[in-house]
Amino acid sequence: MKPRRDNLIRVSCNDKAVPVDEPNLCFKAAKLLRDKFAPHKGLDIRINKRIPIGAGLGGGSGNAATVLLGLNKLWKLKLSKDKLAKFAGRVGSDVAFFIYDLPFAVGSGRGEKIKPLNNLKKTKIWHILVIPKIHVSTPLIYRKYDHFSGLTPPLLKNSSLKGLKTLNKKEGAGLTKPVYDVKILTSVLAKKSHCFKPGLLFNSLEKVTVRLYPEVKRIKDTFLKLGLSDALMSGSGPAVFSIVSSRNDALRLAKIMKKREKSWRIFAVKTV
Repeated sequence: MKPRRDNLIRVSCNDKAVPVDEPNLCFKAAKLLRDKFAPHKGLDIRINKRIPIGAGLGGGSGNAATVLLGLNKLWKLKLSKDKLAKFAGRVGSDVAFFIYDLPFAVGSGRGEKIKPLNNLKKTKIWHILVIPKIHVSTPLIYRKYDHFSGLTPPLLKNSSLKGLKTLNKKEGAGLTKPVYDVKILTSVLAKKSHCFKPGLLFNSLEKVTVRLYPEVKRIKDTFLKLGLSDALMSGSGPAVFSIVSSRNDALRLAKIMKKREKSWRIFAVKTV
C-alpha cells in the first residue's frame, strides 16, 4: 500500500480475474476507513494474488483484513483489534477472523463475531489441500442451498485451513444436527490428537457444492481411498483438505495424489 496525493483509492492485481473496483474487498475495506477517518487521503493497493480465486480459502477476506490492519498503522488511527473487527464485519463475514492473526478462533453471528482460542496458539496441524481447476461462487451456493433445502443458509459451517470457525446458531429443522460441538473439537485439538470422531468435522455447504460440482466429491473419494477419512470442503468450495498426522505424511500423500490427478493443485500445508 502506498499513500496518494489525492483521495482516490486505486487497486491493482497480478491476476486479471480479480476485480479492482467496488466489488473488491480491499477496495471496500480502504473506502470504509477512509470515509470514516481520513476523507482527504488516497491509497494505491497492489495485490499479489497467490491463493486461488473462488476456492473457498478466504484469500480475498485475508487481503481485506490486511488493508484494515495496514491503514490502522499508516494513518495512525490507533484502533484496537476488536474495533477493527467490527469494521471488518461490514466488509465481509469472514474478514474479521483474519484481523486477529490466530490459527484458531470461534466465529458466531454471520462469522463476524470472533472469539480467539488462545489455548491453541501453539497447536500445529498438517493438511493436504486439493484445489480443482473450477471456480465456485459463494452467493450461488447459498442460493442453491435455499433451493435444495427450502431453508435459510446454514449457520454451522466448516473448519478452514486458517482456523476452525464454527458459527453457533441453530440449523434449520430439516437438517441433520451435528452430534458434537466446538468445545469437543477444541478439546481434541488441545490434546494434539488427530482422532476426530465421525460428525465432529462437518461443513453444511458440502451437500450443495458436491451436487453442483461433482469434482469436489471425486476429491473426497480419493482421500477416502488413501485412508484419509477426515476430509472436508473449505468454505463453499471447491478446495478440499484432509488432516494428517505429520509433515512427512502430508508430503508423501500429496506426492501420491499428484501422480493420480495432474489437473488438481495439491499442497502440503499447516496451520500457522
